Amino acid sequence: MPEPKKARAVGFNHVALEVGDIEEALAFYARIFEFELRGKSEDMAFIDLGDQFLALQKGRSQPSDDGRHLGLVVDDKDAVRRALAAAGVETLPGPFLDFRDPWGNRVEIVGYENIQFSKAPNVLHGMGLTHLSKNAKAVKELAEKGMAPG
Repeated sequence: MPEPKKARAVGFNHVALEVGDIEEALAFYARIFEFELRGKSEDMAFIDLGDQFLALQKGRSQPSDDGRHLGLVVDDKDAVRRALAAAGVETLPGPFLDFRDPWGNRVEIVGYENIQFSKAPNVLHGMGLTHLSKNAKAVKELAEKGMAPG
């Protein structure tokens, strides 16, 4: 009997981070990132990432995350580094730009130019980010999969 067809995972719609307080979380993240708020309730907030979003959900009770983390793609990694320093947020040791939010969520900052993940041109346009491009290594990785930017 043939194996039933499986669905193929094709991407992320959103990631949810648990935080202690929605207003405090929005204030914390606003010190580090420029963002549009997609929506908010007493227990949830949704930070717009173009065609995706980051959900902040009230109710964090577990200890800090070590290996488990969110890799957040940004247009300017150095600007995040400066904002973290200005906000007094310590970066974690290691080769990457990682930090923990006040609720122990570990966030790794990744520059858009360095990774295979690509926003569609119409999404970049809508976000005002048409100036973003990929570096040679990312383009090579995409080309090897038949996905090089045109």
